[in-house]
Amino acid sequence: MPPSAHFKHRTLVVAPSWIGDTIMAQPLFMRLHKNIPDSQLDVLAPPWVAPVLRRMPEVSEIVDNPFAHGELSLRARYRLARQLAQNKYERAYVLPNSLKSALIPFLAGIPERIGFTGESRYGLINSRHSLDKAALPQMVERFAQLAQAPGTPLQRPVEQPRLVSTPEQQAETLAAVGTERPTKVAVFCPGAEYGPAKRWPARHFASLADELVQRGYIIWLLGSGKDKAVGDEIIRLARSQPGALRNFCGETSLSQAIDLIAVATLVVCNDSGLMHVTASLDRPLVALYGSSSPGFTPPLSDQATILSLQLKCSPCFKRECPLGHLNCLNKLEPQRVLEACLKEITP
Repeated sequence: MPPSAHFKHRTLVVAPSWIGDTIMAQPLFMRLHKNIPDSQLDVLAPPWVAPVLRRMPEVSEIVDNPFAHGELSLRARYRLARQLAQNKYERAYVLPNSLKSALIPFLAGIPERIGFTGESRYGLINSRHSLDKAALPQMVERFAQLAQAPGTPLQRPVEQPRLVSTPEQQAETLAAVGTERPTKVAVFCPGAEYGPAKRWPARHFASLADELVQRGYIIWLLGSGKDKAVGDEIIRLARSQPGALRNFCGETSLSQAIDLIAVATLVVCNDSGLMHVTASLDRPLVALYGSSSPGFTPPLSDQATILSLQLKCSPCFKRECPLGHLNCLNKLEPQRVLEACLKEITP
């Protein structure tokens, strides 16, 4: 991996392992491009987040990070570090707070290694930021802070992420999945990788689908293969005519999901990676929160409406409801979500 001759400077970023977190790192990438002219920005990332990085114009190259969460594999990390050393990076930004995430830039001999102190990473991180959670309540702010010198206040406002989806990419994806560009389409993202306590019930999605179909919409369900069963359940529970709902869960790549969301009239999402994808594409969005909080990782878009019942027991940040009732989502009625949807799409 020899250095690119076109750029005078080269920077490495160690990306997070979640899709949403990686999208929230884009404002940092934007600031680095502005602050370090004539610099190539490479990102070390796991393969499942690479598709969103490919839609960020600030990213030059993506380096595969093959290590699973919690996996040390010190010898393999050393081999990858020695390969990266050939690129002669001047600096590295380490976004995760774990000690393991800081090893490769250190072993690669990158002179300036920037990040929060995290897990006592003295030495591994040599340009250390101290985290003030009150001053930087949002994840996107914490990432953006790393573009500035340690101890300086964050420059606001923070930019909003913006993924690229061109008309040509959209046309290619629509042809690949065998559908035409619809006049009115609502995308539902019924999954949430974190757990059931972040998932609005299938019966509520089905009721919302029926209401939107009556208003001339078709419904696309998007998600991973893990979400196929809930997508099938939504279609089974819906009373709309056959063909009004289509379950794409597990049938598209993440890159294709980006393009399908980009053509949507409206998107309804749980707090998930696809929620952040939607926000970054600036589509009208209704985001549903249960066990999590929009305070730390909100959808970063002026077209997003956040719905949360804000019960006394939430946010609990649990994967499953510790009280067994999931009232934070069960009692978020479809009619309330429908009203938010109609408000989002009314000129």
